[in-house]
Amino acid sequence: MTATTFLIGGDLRVRRLGFGAMRLPTEPGPEREASLAVARRAVELGVTLIDTAHLYGGGANEELLAEALHPYPDDLLITTKIGVARSASTGEWGLDGRPAVLRDQVEHALRRLRVERIELLQLHRIDPETPLADQLGTLRELQTEGKVGRVGLSEVTVTELEQARRIVDVVSVQNRYSLLDRAYEPVLEACEEAGIAFLPWRPIVAGESGAQAEVAAVAAETGATPTQVSLAWLLGRSPVVLPIPGTARIAHLEENVAAADLRLTPAQRDRLDRLDQPSEQA
Repeated sequence: MTATTFLIGGDLRVRRLGFGAMRLPTEPGPEREASLAVARRAVELGVTLIDTAHLYGGGANEELLAEALHPYPDDLLITTKIGVARSASTGEWGLDGRPAVLRDQVEHALRRLRVERIELLQLHRIDPETPLADQLGTLRELQTEGKVGRVGLSEVTVTELEQARRIVDVVSVQNRYSLLDRAYEPVLEACEEAGIAFLPWRPIVAGESGAQAEVAAVAAETGATPTQVSLAWLLGRSPVVLPIPGTARIAHLEENVAAADLRLTPAQRDRLDRLDQPSEQA
């Protein structure tokens, strides 16, 4: 039977099917009110893992989640990401892993999320212009200072993961991965071997018509939707997989969460397994 929960870092229990907050509008008005309702509904449905980032509106997404959910339930984990910053001169977003920038973004995240410690902080991307030891060393220092509980990475290769683990204890990896996009399969396998949580972002993607037809066929057999089939496949792929599908609509949220109860037969999984398409890494 597929496990419904996972212990991140061996001690932080979450339900495996989480929620990605990236798509939630944050501008004042009816759309923001709808975003608040979606975030609250996610928690009502039992979601205990919500993913956000400094990049999402320059912290506006973090503020939205705090407005919607603070004071937080004891079992709710809101994980955020740092390491992407907006240039003061051009206004463009780019990788920035300099220690001072990382520290500043953590301080802002603590304030916006209204917490004293970020239980899981992920490096949004490794900055090639800054020594890896400086980037991860800063996160390790923030752990020592009690401002960060656990450290994760995003969009890394197997080699980068190995290098990072020599510097800091890595408890999660957030890479692009789905039924039809398995370019990071080796990273997932490395995470499974080490017991590291693997959070696939963009867990539901459109594929070529033949693949989608097969997904639709399995959906028809199970009485589910193609989206639910894709998420159920991910949950059955490995016990370390924690999908974080995002949406700005309550109906889609409820559809996604219900996928946790869908069980695919071995024959159905075998058919879906064969849909793997080569894909370049971002």
